[in-house]
Amino acid sequence: MPYLCTKAGRQRWRQTVLPRLAALLLLGFFAPAGGHSQTADTEKAVPILSGTAGFLTSVTAGQTLLDTQVNPVLLLPFGDRWLVESRGEFEGRFQRAPGGGPFGGPVNKHLDYLQVDYIANPHVTITTGRFLTPFGIFNERLYPMWIRALQPDPLILPIATAASDGTMLRGGFPVSRRANLNYAAYVSVASIGVNGVESERHVGGRLGVFFPGPRLEVGASWQKVLQDDRKNGLGFHLAWQPSAVPLSVHSEFVRSNQGSGYWMEGAYRLSHLYFWQKAMRRTELVARGQQFFSGNIRSDAAQQLGLPAANTSETDFGINYFLKDGLKAVGSYGRQLSSAGNFNQWTVGIAYRFLTPLGREGTP
Repeated sequence: MPYLCTKAGRQRWRQTVLPRLAALLLLGFFAPAGGHSQTADTEKAVPILSGTAGFLTSVTAGQTLLDTQVNPVLLLPFGDRWLVESRGEFEGRFQRAPGGGPFGGPVNKHLDYLQVDYIANPHVTITTGRFLTPFGIFNERLYPMWIRALQPDPLILPIATAASDGTMLRGGFPVSRRANLNYAAYVSVASIGVNGVESERHVGGRLGVFFPGPRLEVGASWQKVLQDDRKNGLGFHLAWQPSAVPLSVHSEFVRSNQGSGYWMEGAYRLSHLYFWQKAMRRTELVARGQQFFSGNIRSDAAQQLGLPAANTSETDFGINYFLKDGLKAVGSYGRQLSSAGNFNQWTVGIAYRFLTPLGREGTP
């Protein structure tokens, strides 16, 4: 906000805006839980197994990669207040060895999250365990193969988005008729060296404001690492889905010691076209522009984190075709430019979403 750049603006923020936000958060935290609904009293919640699976073929700088993924998600409700949720990742990445031969490679197994949620009241949920770090929006909301519009990851994704092992408070509430506030605050402990569930000591949070009228959300994230170089990470995000057209826009900006950058992506569903309507309404066109700027770490350390070794720009274009509910074909082309080398990236594949109740619905 421009007025924060002035001394008077900062003083007004400290004296008026921050106390009001703190009061709203405290009221939300200590508000009593609402009464049980008739549905909650008469219906029994059942466990659910859901997730995504898919197969991708990508050609990056002439190197072919066969990528097979299965990401199961398990939801176990206990009463009206408790929920255990978990997501695993099984990924096989197969390439040909130099000189030719059959495809081969590792099958990686990771526990993305395993957390216990306690719904204290409509405004506060307390989470303990391993959870997705609420920094920005891609890691939490757009990462699964079925949800994302483009299969290649944003260049800045590895910055401050690793999973956390600790405790988190999150929730939301209206601040006016035109705006809703959502928040998350967390602390993580170090578990480096534990295979598949690595984490570092850090604290952080995210604050967002959603405007229901224009269907627009803007927010900011912050993270402080409490070990090694004790680096800070700062991020901003935007999400917009206008009601007038079938368009979805997402964007993130991140600045940290590891590097800085941004990405902006738009996905447009061709459901408003009057020609070939039956085919076009299942088609989605996507475009993304992004840049990454190297940070204060060595290039080899950046590559170990999954970041580019030099300043990089990339443009991607994609098309998704929804064959039926839960099944889509995907394809994209991208061009990456940097001092480390320029190359093309092609990706085609298929993504599938599944959901299965693990019990009988109905009354207890």
